[in-house]
Amino acid sequence: MIPSAAKALVLPDYNLDHVAAVRSLRLEERPVPTPGPGQVLVRVEAAACNPSDVIFLTGNYATPKELPTAPGWEGAGTVVAAGPGLFGGFLRGRRVAFGSLETADGSWGEYCLTEAARCIPLSKDVSTEQAADLIVNPMSVMGMYGEARRGGHRAAISTAAASQLGRMMVALSKREGYPIIHTVRRPEQAELLYSLGAEHVLDSSTPSFEEDLAAKARELGATIAFDAIAGESPAQLLAAMPPRSKVLVYGVLAGVREMPMDLGPVLSNASGIEGFYLVHWMEQAGPLRLLLAARKVQRLFADGTFKTQIARRVSLNDAVDGIEAYINDMTAGKTLICP
Repeated sequence: MIPSAAKALVLPDYNLDHVAAVRSLRLEERPVPTPGPGQVLVRVEAAACNPSDVIFLTGNYATPKELPTAPGWEGAGTVVAAGPGLFGGFLRGRRVAFGSLETADGSWGEYCLTEAARCIPLSKDVSTEQAADLIVNPMSVMGMYGEARRGGHRAAISTAAASQLGRMMVALSKREGYPIIHTVRRPEQAELLYSLGAEHVLDSSTPSFEEDLAAKARELGATIAFDAIAGESPAQLLAAMPPRSKVLVYGVLAGVREMPMDLGPVLSNASGIEGFYLVHWMEQAGPLRLLLAARKVQRLFADGTFKTQIARRVSLNDAVDGIEAYINDMTAGKTLICP
């Protein structure tokens, strides 16, 4: 039986201080919505905490919501109700990975309303815990990698490469034999990536980083970059890459959305910066391409190529402490919220 109200973590206000924003989260009873046409209701069994979720708490995310709201951009669970629509009816009673809506409460609660089209039916070979992070990171990796291959780019650059998404990019690069230059901020992160089989790793804390990046980009023919940082990073990447290169910006780990840069090299080199927003990519990909990408992602999880490192599992009651611990050391692994 579906209750009329259920517990969720609720954000009352945005706060540019990440820790203060997390500490402001409160556990509340929220009405359990009834799915409309094309929608489903998921009983959440596990929800991921990603950098995009942390950025959302500050108000700097690309799509802010009307507050108060429950955060959480993705999760995994069982579809317990469906509105009118064939796919929603097909999903009823099935385990799914799901992305949440920009206009409703997110996944950090006991129940989540979303669109059936934002759900991926899970194979028995993928655990619910791993499925909780099956969309934001893995599908972004597949989307950006696909853009690189379709664009004829011989090699790529991946920033913040010690992140969970970055490690998946390492694994895909190794599996597909596609050269990627992985950039990190600390020597221990470089050592981690080498232990995972990465071939080209550069540490941005070294004095020669910009020269080394430019030399490696020329050597491999890297003309596309996947940037999680923003701020000054896109300009630095374009300066290192050959003419007619582009940067796909998919995150704002710099903490600001403004990107100070000299447009001269962009114009003279016919280079450019594009935003990569997963929701838009999924909408534009079309059902068939999306289905194939989702199947491949599940196979990569099933055979161990992709794996989300989980540092801690917390209940809704302990989620604030767990999310704060994640912010303090994202490299260690995810905090998984298990309602």
